[in-house]
Amino acid sequence: MTGESKIVNKDQKSPFMMSGCKVADGYGTMLVTAVGINTEWGLLMASISEDSGEETPLQVRLNGVATFIGIIGLSVAVAVLVVLLARYFTGHTYNPDGSPQYVKGKMGVGETIRGVVKIFTVAVTIVVVAVPEGLPLAVTLTLAFSMRKMMRDKALVRRLSACETMGSATTICSDKTGTLTLNQMTVVEAYFGGEKMDPPDNTQKLSAAVSTMIIEGIAQNTSGSIFEPEGGQAPEVTGSPTEKAILSWGLQLGMKFSETRSKSSILQVFPFNSEKKRGGVAVQVGDSEVHVYWKGAAELILESCTSWIDKDGSKQSMTPEKVGEFKKFIEDMAVASLRCVAFAYRPCEMSDVPKEDQRADWVLPEDNLIMLGIVGIKDPCRPGVQDSIRLCAAAGIKVRMVTGDNLQTARAIALECGILTDPNVSEPTIIEGKTFRELSDLEREEVADKISVMGRSSPNDKLLLVKALRNRGHVVAVTGDGTNDAPALHEADIGLSMGIQGTEVAKESSDIIILDDNFATLVRVVRWGRSVYANIQKFIQFQLTVNVAALIINVVSAVSSGDVPLNAVQLLWVNLIMDTLGALALATEPPNNHLMQRPPVGRREPLITNIMWRNLLIMAFYQVAILLTLTFKGLTLLRLEHDNPAHAEILKNTFIFNTFVLCQVFSEFNARKPDELNIFKGIAGN
Repeated sequence: MTGESKIVNKDQKSPFMMSGCKVADGYGTMLVTAVGINTEWGLLMASISEDSGEETPLQVRLNGVATFIGIIGLSVAVAVLVVLLARYFTGHTYNPDGSPQYVKGKMGVGETIRGVVKIFTVAVTIVVVAVPEGLPLAVTLTLAFSMRKMMRDKALVRRLSACETMGSATTICSDKTGTLTLNQMTVVEAYFGGEKMDPPDNTQKLSAAVSTMIIEGIAQNTSGSIFEPEGGQAPEVTGSPTEKAILSWGLQLGMKFSETRSKSSILQVFPFNSEKKRGGVAVQVGDSEVHVYWKGAAELILESCTSWIDKDGSKQSMTPEKVGEFKKFIEDMAVASLRCVAFAYRPCEMSDVPKEDQRADWVLPEDNLIMLGIVGIKDPCRPGVQDSIRLCAAAGIKVRMVTGDNLQTARAIALECGILTDPNVSEPTIIEGKTFRELSDLEREEVADKISVMGRSSPNDKLLLVKALRNRGHVVAVTGDGTNDAPALHEADIGLSMGIQGTEVAKESSDIIILDDNFATLVRVVRWGRSVYANIQKFIQFQLTVNVAALIINVVSAVSSGDVPLNAVQLLWVNLIMDTLGALALATEPPNNHLMQRPPVGRREPLITNIMWRNLLIMAFYQVAILLTLTFKGLTLLRLEHDNPAHAEILKNTFIFNTFVLCQVFSEFNARKPDELNIFKGIAGN
C-alpha cells in the first residue's frame, strides 16, 4: 500500500491490513472490517475521480484564436452588409446589362426582398469564410492519429489531450527505481582472494578450492532459490532483490544450484536478521567436515574475521594493514552507492556439533571467521537513460528525480544518469523530503525550481513538489508506479504510470501508460507531443492563409461591385476538403529530431508565432494579388470582352475559383515546414 516493496509484520499489536496488500508469508484468519469507499484504497480512488475540468494548454490557446477570428469575421460581415444595403437602396448596384437593380417606387415587395436576401447571402458567405470551424475536427484527427502511432512506441494514451500537453512539458518528475534504474539488483564489484575481480564474474585468478567454497557458500546460505527449467531455458531466480543478485552472480561463476546443494547437507540455519545484519548456515561436507558460512553487512562481518583466504586458497592472518585495505574497499563501494555484502566461513569438526536432538539451540560460531570476500550490489541505470536525459536538457526540459532512497544513493544514481553534473552540489539542488515538507508554501515555490534530486521523499512530498512547480507556471509531467503516487499523478498536467511495475490505482489516475517502464519511451512521448503541437500549428497556418485570402477578395469585390466571385457553396466545398484531408495530410507528418532542439512551449506562448504570421501574411498577400487581378481584369485577360456579359461573368468566376483551389494545394506544401526553406524535405515519409 505504501508503494515500498518492504515486508511488514502483522501481529496482535498492528493487526490491520489494507485492501490491495499481498500476503508474502504466514497464515491466519481475516475479518473484513470495511469495503468500498471506507477502505484506504477506496479513499484514494475517490480523491482521483474528482475531475477538475481544467482545459489543456492547447485548448486555451485554440479558444483564443477561434474567438479572435470569429469576432473579426462577424464585424467584417456586418460592415459589408451595411455597405451593400446602402448601395442597393441608393441605386448603385447594377445588373450585368448595366441597369440599376433597385429603382425607388417601381419595385414590387417580392423583388426588393429577393435583392436583400441576395445581399444577406453575401454577408453569410463572408462569415463562412472567416470562421475556421474545422479546427476542433482537425485537432481531434491529429491527436487520434498520433495516439495510434504512440501505441507502437510503447505508450498507451488514456486521455487524448495528454498527447499535446506532453509537448509543452517543461519539467519531468521521475521515480528512480524501475524508471531510471532497472529495478534489478546486480553484483557489479567483487573483491576475493585479496584483490578485485574484474569483471566481477572472472574467477580465473582464484584457485579451484576457493571457487568451490564461494559457490557452496552462495548456494547453501540463501533464502532464495533457482528453478532450472528443462529444455535449456534460462534459470528462474527467486528471492529478495539482494538474494536474487547474489544467486545470479553465482550462476555467472558457474554454480549448478541443485547439484551444489545436494553435495552437502544443512545441519543448522541462522536466518538473516536485520538487527544483526547477517545470516549463516552450517553444512556437513563428507563424513566429518563441517563448514559454517556467514554473509551480511560487510563492515560487521569484517570485525568478526581474524584471517582471510588468498587467491591460492591458503589462509593468511588479518593484519591491521589488511583490515585497512578491506575497509577502504568497503568505503569506495559505499560512495559509489553500492550495497556491500561480505562472505566469510569457519571450518568445524563434526565433534563440535551437538547431537541431532540437541541441535535446535545450537548457536553458530560467529567469531574467528575467515574472510572469503566482498561483493558490491547495485540497481544499475537503465541503458540509454543518459542519452534520454541529455535529449531532455537540449529540449529545455528539466528532469528531477524523486526517490525514497537516502541522499548518498540518490546522488550517485543522479550523477550516473546525468541529472546532476557536479558531485559537490548541496541544498536545495539535492534535498531531503523532510526538509522540503517543513518549508512554508512560499518558500517551497522558491526552492522547487532549484531542486534536481529529492531523497527520502514520501508520496506526499512528491505531491507538494508538483503543486509548487505548477504554481510557478511549469507544465509538469510525473511518473509513478505505486498506489501512493496516485494523488501526484492526478495533480500533474500529465501523469505517466508504468505498465509493468505500476499498480492498478496508479494506472487509473494517469493519462499515459508507459508500457515498457522505460525512461527513453517517455522522451519519445515528449517528441510525439511536440510533433502534435507543431502539426496543429502547421494546419492553423494553412487554414488561416485560406481564410485571410478568401476574406479579403470577397470583401473587396463586394464593396466595389456588389457581388462576390467565390460563393457560399464553393467556399464550403473548399472548407470541407481542407478540414479533413488537408488537416490529415499535415497531421500525419512524422516527428523529427529537429523538434527536440527547441525549448518547450510553456503555458503562456502564443499559438500563432511570429514566423507563422510572416508566412501567413506573405502567402495571403500573394494569393490576393493574383485573385484580385483576375477579378478586375479577368475579362480582358481571358479575352471575354465581346462575349455575352452574363456568360463571361460565370466563366471568369469559375476561373477564379479554380485558381483559388490550386493556390491552396501549393499552400498545403508550404505549410509543411513553417521555419525551413526546403519544404520538400522528408516528403516521402508522409
